[in-house]
Amino acid sequence: MPAKKISMKAASKTQSSRIKRAKKPTVLSSPASARGVADWKDAARWLKARGIEDIECITPDLAGVPRGKMMPTSKFTSNTSLALPSALYRHTISGDYPDESGSFRYEPRDSDLKLVPDLSTLTTVPWESDPTAQVICDVVGSDGEEVPYTPRNVLKRVVELYEKKGWRPVVAPEIEFYLVAKNDDPDLPLVPPVGRSGRPIVAGQAYSIAGINEFDELIDDIYHFCEAQGLEIDTLIHEEGPAQLEINLRHGDPLELADQVFYFKRTIREAATKHGTFATFMAKPMQGQPGSAMHIHQSLIDIETGRNVFSLENGEPSPEFFHFIGGMQKYVPSTLVMMAPYVNSYRRLTPDMACPVNTAWGYDNRTTAFRIPVSDPDSRRVENRLPSSDANPYLALAASLACGYLGIENLADPSAPTADTANEGIVDLPRGLLEALALMEAETALVPVLSHEFIDLYAGIKRGEFETFMEVISPWEREFLLLHV
Repeated sequence: MPAKKISMKAASKTQSSRIKRAKKPTVLSSPASARGVADWKDAARWLKARGIEDIECITPDLAGVPRGKMMPTSKFTSNTSLALPSALYRHTISGDYPDESGSFRYEPRDSDLKLVPDLSTLTTVPWESDPTAQVICDVVGSDGEEVPYTPRNVLKRVVELYEKKGWRPVVAPEIEFYLVAKNDDPDLPLVPPVGRSGRPIVAGQAYSIAGINEFDELIDDIYHFCEAQGLEIDTLIHEEGPAQLEINLRHGDPLELADQVFYFKRTIREAATKHGTFATFMAKPMQGQPGSAMHIHQSLIDIETGRNVFSLENGEPSPEFFHFIGGMQKYVPSTLVMMAPYVNSYRRLTPDMACPVNTAWGYDNRTTAFRIPVSDPDSRRVENRLPSSDANPYLALAASLACGYLGIENLADPSAPTADTANEGIVDLPRGLLEALALMEAETALVPVLSHEFIDLYAGIKRGEFETFMEVISPWEREFLLLHV
């Protein structure tokens, strides 16, 4: 695949100072702010200034799907208690409730979980015709205790481990997705949409400005919707696949960036629907075409000094830098199920399709799983190229940062960097969902970092999804087995 544009600018000489100013998600309390207020008093002013009538109180489930409740503004600002059943975190992507297995169990009472709005995420819903706002909520138990298995809390737990060491993780996601023609028959293959030229988009249009211009009005709406929500897009490009696009978000706090990806996915789907097409974040939506990734750039900042932990004062890579890479190599296979969460995800991780197939790392080598982009010492970072765009952003970021943390804690040493092509030949990563799941359950080092509550719950859901998939007979089976066996 052609070289990608890097969202965390290699030429930046002031990255560490910018990051110091963004140590926490930015909270702007002015009624003019696009996203985020400081407190409930500011929230009331913000809502009144926009004439907001309804508010969507949402939170990501394990798949990253928005769940929650809508209410009138007057109820939102009157201390109304919001609750959801705990069963929402125990169903599969298809809405099924899997059998109990391993350590996966249902909560006997299916008791309520409380939604606690994070007012730093308050923003508008710009595609709605009536003035509507949305806010992302944290999830706590009935007594206010933390619920360890919810995606936001899993990511917070990992970030707090870094903060205890005096460090702040900084990330920048790059999200790929396809535009596809509307299709209401799941038995039919997906096809590219027709652009403004009146012709279907073809593959091989990487970095094509003409390819982007085919969807000018849709992309304009994406930008307008994002601006209205305070989402900061860095760059947009046309990728290798037909009508495959990539949007890079500006680097910052992991939780804030996960929130932005969560909002961003909603935004893309809504903009596409408005223009008579679908947007899909499936890892492999079209046979024979490249898959869609969510590459994650990662660095660490010393909270006290603002310097990049991956670089020494003389500009050379630090021991933490190499241990971070070593941790990625050692532990990512055991967390891959959080970065490639569905059966379809493993169709992307195949040789000769411009994606990683092992845990190799290298300097400016896009064929490796862990790429070190060209940068100055202040911007030194590790790009994880394994996650697919179908991953829950909170869980993908948590998994990736957890692996680096364990590497630093356990002084993991990386292999030698790879200078040659690394994504051809044998696949050294799990080849399917159950294999990846077994690795996660077997890795005891993950338990104190991610919590056994999350691992047990996630494993049960993924086993249930696999069993649901196994009930479906594929076209391949009908074509090659029907009359030949």
